[in-house]
Amino acid sequence: MTSDSARIPRHIAIVMDGNGRWAKLRHRPRTFGHNAGRKAVRSVVEACLRQGVKVLTLFAFSSENWKRPEDEVGALMELFVRALDREVDELHSNGVRLRFVGDLSAFEVGLRQRMLGAMNRTAGNEALQLNIAVNYGGRWDIVQAARKAAESVARGELRAEEIDEKLLGHWMCLAELPPLDLFIRTGGECRVSNFLLWQLAYAELHFTDTLWPDFDETCLKQAIEDYARRERRFGKTGDQVARKG
Repeated sequence: MTSDSARIPRHIAIVMDGNGRWAKLRHRPRTFGHNAGRKAVRSVVEACLRQGVKVLTLFAFSSENWKRPEDEVGALMELFVRALDREVDELHSNGVRLRFVGDLSAFEVGLRQRMLGAMNRTAGNEALQLNIAVNYGGRWDIVQAARKAAESVARGELRAEEIDEKLLGHWMCLAELPPLDLFIRTGGECRVSNFLLWQLAYAELHFTDTLWPDFDETCLKQAIEDYARRERRFGKTGDQVARKG
């Protein structure tokens, strides 16, 4: 019999899609939707704390998002800075450890310093690990891991034939955290959009039509309930999983 705690995913990742369409339905600019999406982030973080989720990874800004209109990118960066300044105190008081994942070198120095300051301040917290993926792409993640492996071979620290999935996985983002259990995408699109490609290998996928600003604790509970009904086999048969349980 599966315990209640086993029905709660340890690690949830979310593609927060639909801010722009949410704003368009209200005849407001896209930035209005992004601001509403920030409030949804707070709601989901609080819900994860109550549900006992250990790791939450949010796709905030992909490496492809730089292609969006310049004014929208600028507004997103400004919103990002303001959100950092407003939210870090509360995250810290709630025991949330904040980490930014991705190629941070693309951001201007002041923003990078804010990110590093927030990570350092919350580094000792253990209630929830909150990862914010910024300037991140799944293919970039695999390439940077492969580059580190190649550098290690060049330094004579290992041989190329020693590199396997487990070893390469050590260089992937989030490698030290529990494996990804549940992937959620809001907004009605059914694709992963270059997010956590390596980490998604055995995750359960949940797609919802709900636009991100409307995604709340009830929506999260529905996704977790859907996850709890699934049989996770990891390549084994259903009978093998049942015998182990």
